[in-house]
Amino acid sequence: MSTGPTSATAASTPSGSAGTTATLPRLDSSGTPAVGLSTLVPVELRKAVDTRAGRWLVAAILALTAAAVALVVAVSDDGERTMADLLSFAATPQGLLLPVLGILLVTGEWSQRTALVTFALTPSRSQVVSAKLLAALLLALAAVVGAILAAATATAVSGTEDGFADVGVTTILLFAALQLLNVVMGVAFGLLLLRTPTAISVFFILPAVSSILFTTVPALADLAPWLDIQTAQMPLANGDFSLTGEQLGQVAVTGLLWVGLPLLAGWWRATRAEVK
Repeated sequence: MSTGPTSATAASTPSGSAGTTATLPRLDSSGTPAVGLSTLVPVELRKAVDTRAGRWLVAAILALTAAAVALVVAVSDDGERTMADLLSFAATPQGLLLPVLGILLVTGEWSQRTALVTFALTPSRSQVVSAKLLAALLLALAAVVGAILAAATATAVSGTEDGFADVGVTTILLFAALQLLNVVMGVAFGLLLLRTPTAISVFFILPAVSSILFTTVPALADLAPWLDIQTAQMPLANGDFSLTGEQLGQVAVTGLLWVGLPLLAGWWRATRAEVK
């Protein structure tokens, strides 16, 4: 009896399904809850202190903030122990280290090669980036609160007359805005470069080069407050929180150039970069 191709095909086809193509069952994920920011943000906060570098950096921010306030109280005259002066000194270590914390929050995924796992568990990269940005802002806000409490306590303990006279809601808001802007700038550079050493180097070198350029070239002196972020933030860094409308505009414009545009470009790159 001949067993041709027809018989062979029939033999290899499951019983009752001759002439049809077998299909794999579909995975129904309709009942699986989506991962939201309420879950991702605590995860990113935990990642910030998961590594030894992250833990030491957070500890250094808190310790140096307290040390800066204590040093001013110990060596300054009574008239310089005002809360506004103490806040300006506390802003220095935070302005240097909070951006680094923002950079590490972003570049840690790529430097430690965990981005593949992160984006596999949460395919929406924009959601992951949003969680990292919110986590950086929360950490910066916690540092700001710590600096305000340390400055207020030191002012009260030192007994300086009218130590709180120059401090109002505007002072607190501008101090907080300065630190939050710095940490977002760190996140922006981290997203744009996606490599920890490169991002940290560029973050510190590029503004320094810009400041040198605008301060040494006379023709650029008038444009410096509008284009150089360090020049625009100089009054805040010196503890002068009573900014004029023009000075606030300069901070806003330089913030857009140095923070807003790099953040948008970095967001675009992080959501499209190849994960290896």
